[in-house]
Amino acid sequence: MTTNRIAIVIADDHAILRDSLTALLQSQPDFEVVGAAANGEEAVRLVQQQNPQVLVLDLFMPEGDGFEALRTLEQADNRIASVVLTGSASQNDYVQVVRLGARGLVLKADDPEKLFAAIRAVAQGDLAFSDEVAGSVLDAMVSTPPPAASSMVRLSERERQISYMVARGMKNRDIAGELNISENTVKRHLQSIFSKTGSRDRLELAVLALGKTGKAA
Repeated sequence: MTTNRIAIVIADDHAILRDSLTALLQSQPDFEVVGAAANGEEAVRLVQQQNPQVLVLDLFMPEGDGFEALRTLEQADNRIASVVLTGSASQNDYVQVVRLGARGLVLKADDPEKLFAAIRAVAQGDLAFSDEVAGSVLDAMVSTPPPAASSMVRLSERERQISYMVARGMKNRDIAGELNISENTVKRHLQSIFSKTGSRDRLELAVLALGKTGKAA
C-alpha cells in the first residue's frame, strides 16, 4: 500500500457498480482501493483486515446492510471514517447513519467530484454532509435530541459558538478565520469542549450540537 494515498474499502452489492466505483476512485492519484465488498459482513471483515482510512458504503445490501456494518464497527470501537454512498432520499436513513457514526453522505446521483471531496474530507477528520442532507438530519433531530444534549449547557458562549461551526462542517482554519482567532486557540477550545461534553470526535460533537439547539449556526 502506498503510504501517501488514501486507502479505501468500498462496499456495494451490485458488481457492475462496484467495479465502476473501484475504477473511478483509482483514477485519482491520491486514492488506493484496497478492498471491495459485496455485502455488509464482507465490508466489516475487509476493514478489519486492511485497516483502510476510509470506507465507502452502500446502505442496502444483503447479508448485513450498511446500517448493520456501521453498527458492528461502532461496537468494535473501530472509528474508521465512513462515507455512505446511497440512492436513498429518506430523512430517517440520513439520521440513522449519522447516529451510527458515518462521517459523510453522498447521493448516487451526485457528481463524482462530490464523492472525491467527501473522501478527502473524512480522511482528514472532517465531516462531509451536503447542506441539503445536513438540513434533513437537523430537522429530524430537533424533535428527538439525544439524552446527552444537556452537556452542551456546560459550555461557554464561545465554546457553543465553535460547536455549532463544527456542526456546520467547518474546519479549524475556517473557524479561526470566522472568529478572528488562531487555529491553536480553536484547538484549545475544542479540547475543552470534548472534555465537557464527553464527545470523542467532531462527529459526536456535531450530533450533540444539532440535537441540543435545533440549529447549526
